[in-house]
Amino acid sequence: MSEQNKALLKRWFEEVWNQGSNEAIDELLDDEVVIHGLAGPDGKDVQGSGAFREFHRQFRGAFPDISITVEDVIAEGDRVVARCSVRGNHTGESLGIAASNSPIEFGGIAIVKIRDGKFVEAWNNFDFLTMNRQLGI
Repeated sequence: MSEQNKALLKRWFEEVWNQGSNEAIDELLDDEVVIHGLAGPDGKDVQGSGAFREFHRQFRGAFPDISITVEDVIAEGDRVVARCSVRGNHTGESLGIAASNSPIEFGGIAIVKIRDGKFVEAWNNFDFLTMNRQLGI
């Protein structure tokens, strides 16, 4: 189970973030997912696959060349942890910020709870403060 869950999380970062695959979102994300550490327009945790799709659309709109490298993966039971490096260029007008054309590079950790091959809850701790500083915010 742990090896399968590791493969799912690696697939998530490769297909959803690096390739922008909406099909992978549908396959991997539970409709009622709760994602802590990513905020919706109301400033609260992203709740539901539809809210995640909107977050994803806006973030990839701001950073269309985003590249996430999974550096380490650890799994136990129904939980998987990934330590990641994020790189990209702020070339899009999304997220309410004019494109700065600035490069970004920061790290983060995601913990995901998996049930029946789908992500049902996640806890994200990515260094968005560093990202914002790199954007001049």
